[in-house]
Amino acid sequence: MIHYAPSDQRLSAAQARALFDAPLAALGAAADAACRRLHPEPIRTFVIDRNINSTNICTSGCRFCAFFRPPGHPEGYVLSLDEVLAKVDEAVAVGATQIMLQGGLHPTLPLSWYEETFRAIKARWPAVTIHSLTAPEVAHLARLSGLSLADAVARLHAAGLDSLPGGGAEILCDDVRAEISPRKGSVEEWFAVMREVHRAGMRATATMVFGHLETLEHRVAHLLRLRDFQDETGVFTAFIPWSFQPANTALGGQAASAHDYLRTLAVSRLVLDNVPNLQASWVTQGAEVAQLSLAFGANDLGSTMLEENVVRAAGVTFRLSAEELSDLIRRAGFTPAIRDTYYRLLKVSP
Repeated sequence: MIHYAPSDQRLSAAQARALFDAPLAALGAAADAACRRLHPEPIRTFVIDRNINSTNICTSGCRFCAFFRPPGHPEGYVLSLDEVLAKVDEAVAVGATQIMLQGGLHPTLPLSWYEETFRAIKARWPAVTIHSLTAPEVAHLARLSGLSLADAVARLHAAGLDSLPGGGAEILCDDVRAEISPRKGSVEEWFAVMREVHRAGMRATATMVFGHLETLEHRVAHLLRLRDFQDETGVFTAFIPWSFQPANTALGGQAASAHDYLRTLAVSRLVLDNVPNLQASWVTQGAEVAQLSLAFGANDLGSTMLEENVVRAAGVTFRLSAEELSDLIRRAGFTPAIRDTYYRLLKVSP
């Protein structure tokens, strides 16, 4: 039996670290029990969306990223407004309710480009939720435009930005960030953007990229910092841990195993008692592990990701349709449901 903090107490750093050494099956059972307390109904969810990468040109040069191209590279691109809108049209035609527009830290692409793009999307599809950009992108756009973070967030929100994905968090420890993404921004800056997102009345998700240079103590520190910030703001709708994919990256190394992924997922559910939803990452782990995740604390399979380029650039090409996601949920013993960005149920399947 796993001895973790009772439901009326919180896990300490030492307790959370100890869980990484617990028997995997018992850890999964504890995380599943925690998930069922939060989500007692036999429903597990996903959203239909499209991930549109507006540009792959990036000055950050993160060592774990296989997608970016430096400025001036012949493979660099910036999508035109017409190309973005055509991608949104295709997504909405197959039921997408969420658009995730993200790109690199382009040295000259201004905040006004995103304002124009968001307004055009909302003008054509006002009901679509724009769940887009990351905290480092927002901070970069603020610097390019000579704006405060508060003003940059306000302008993007006014143009149609509804919610912020949690990308760019990687590991929220500056010593790790100095090794894997030294030009991407500090831990303090990531939280500063999220604080302004909260003040603007928007919501966000939080992520963690693990399995590279970090230690288990770093993972625990990351989770506890998110938990503290969630206590302060309540801004996060969900947490999504992603396992590092080393192929074609400057960092290299070995991909995290399925056991490591499930263990990290379960610990995340037990530590983040104030974040309501936990997403499984079928994009990096595949269908079978994603299905197992529903017994290790996850209540959500993320999204259909009608387009995904960043993980694909690292050689991982799992693809799942809405029908396949529904079947995974059903065969795991739950009722599948399509949700929106805010985890409101849109369609519950029989």
